[in-house]
Amino acid sequence: MHRLFVGLRPPAAIRARLLALMGGIPGARWQDDGQLHITLRYIGEVERPVAEDVALALGQIHWPAMQVALSGTGEFEDKRGRPNAIWAGLRPHDELAGLHRKIDQALVRLGLEPERRAYLPHITLARLTGQPGIADRFLADHAGLSSEPFGFTHFTLFESTLGSEGAIYETIERYQLD
Repeated sequence: MHRLFVGLRPPAAIRARLLALMGGIPGARWQDDGQLHITLRYIGEVERPVAEDVALALGQIHWPAMQVALSGTGEFEDKRGRPNAIWAGLRPHDELAGLHRKIDQALVRLGLEPERRAYLPHITLARLTGQPGIADRFLADHAGLSSEPFGFTHFTLFESTLGSEGAIYETIERYQLD
């Protein structure tokens, strides 16, 4: 089985800036440089023939190169209202959301389930297992996070391997943006 997702890898300077923010939340599991990405579409575990079909379908996608910028921070919660992730936001959303939809449509044509969650472009900074309010100070301190625009000229099919130190992402294939 192959655990796959489609994403974008921010430039080194943006990743360094995000890594410099990390700290100050008790029990947080901070992402390392190799884990910083923007998920365009989570695929999940698939057999090799499906993974090969996914790789081919992604190669048929045409989308313009784009620029985004960092924009604030936020928190995801689990179903019980407990924080489970801290993220850095991105703006504008339109180009990223459009590429997400295009990828989702291509994967649905292959027979994969459509994405059911609303798409919010972000870069996960940390995984949390704490009580509500544990990240309030961090979120307040970094609410104004911003950057100069940075660009993407390709998107990537990644394979994710779970380990004791978190996920390790391997590039399977890169796809040029027009």
